Amino acid sequence: MNRKKCIVCNSKDIGKIIDLGMHPFADTFVDEKKQNQGLPVYNLSCALCNSCKHIQTETETDPNERYNLFDYSYTSSNSSTSRQHWNMFCSDIIQELELNGDTKICEIGSNDGYLLKCFKEKINTFVYGIDASRAMCEIAKNNHITSENIVFDLDKTSSLKKKYGYSNLVIANNVFNHSDDPKSFAMGVKEILTDNGFFVFEVPYWKSTVETKKIDQIYHEHVSYFTATSLKHLLNGCGFIIKKIKLVEYHGGSLRVIAQKTTENKNCYDLGGFLDQEKFLFDEKTYKDLNNKLVTAKVNFLIDLLKYKKAGHSVVAIGAAAKGNTLLNYLNLNSSIVDYVTDISEYKQGKKTPLSNIKICGDDILSSYDEVCAIILSWNLDKPIRDKMKKINSKIKYLNFYEKVKE
Repeated sequence: MNRKKCIVCNSKDIGKIIDLGMHPFADTFVDEKKQNQGLPVYNLSCALCNSCKHIQTETETDPNERYNLFDYSYTSSNSSTSRQHWNMFCSDIIQELELNGDTKICEIGSNDGYLLKCFKEKINTFVYGIDASRAMCEIAKNNHITSENIVFDLDKTSSLKKKYGYSNLVIANNVFNHSDDPKSFAMGVKEILTDNGFFVFEVPYWKSTVETKKIDQIYHEHVSYFTATSLKHLLNGCGFIIKKIKLVEYHGGSLRVIAQKTTENKNCYDLGGFLDQEKFLFDEKTYKDLNNKLVTAKVNFLIDLLKYKKAGHSVVAIGAAAKGNTLLNYLNLNSSIVDYVTDISEYKQGKKTPLSNIKICGDDILSSYDEVCAIILSWNLDKPIRDKMKKINSKIKYLNFYEKVKE
């Protein structure tokens, strides 16, 4: 069902800005035992609220289906790049906020517990996690991280406070944008924080997505697409000020925000620079140009790919990422064109990609090919992937959809 009003301000003045066609849940990887189970597929499009400037998916989907219909497979510790980023995040926040063993930390979207384990080891403090995925909570508990399997919002806070008390710091990296009700989410964070407590999070930056045209960051699990403009409106309205905001490289460009629960009303100086640079994101022409670029790139990419296929060469894809599923389905690629998707994660190998139905296996399968064309789906790991592939098969030829977008 299409949204009739903005999920932040309830305005009915919302309009479509981008449409990628029909897609399943991107972070779903299907076990062979469930191959014949119905796979939900919905229109994947984004709408802009002309009132508060919030960007959101147009189609409403069920959060329980998004994370539990099939086992959620993404883990925070999946790659050395991810581990390095979260290790640095932990050190930065400890230093920035002068945290110590008396700091109680709650992480929403705690996944496999990797980040909380970093905090626990560095400052020996109490931590607990909240995650919508049953599978991830089980992994976290096996890693000795206390975890609650719930979809977080304001309604859940009474039981959390009764069980754990108030937290000095709430972290919500790459999960604030997953909420169906970001206002309820932010008010819930406020409710479990101590006075003057901190809300720290990272989210993919919509400006980076639009400028790079890497639209595979769009998927049903990402309900919101944040800008500094929309975050200012949302956080200030929920009793937070933005103490610090900066752009980090993770996920091709993310905003890291440090917000504080306070009755003050003065945001940090840096916020103004972000607001000034975002005005083009609320212009209809921006998205008309983007859509035209994407369609042209799609046609040109498929022409080149099918030339390889017609010449008798094999095609594989590298990196079973959620964004990879968006790209595969946007390009209408499936197992009739792509032999395998390779990935290092044990939680994904042996499964199949949603809708495109391509088997996932380890990278070593690439060593058996003499002539092979590879599509790197995890483009944020492009260089380390290519370096690794040289040791497995130096004959791999690469095709990059986003190079076509630049032409």
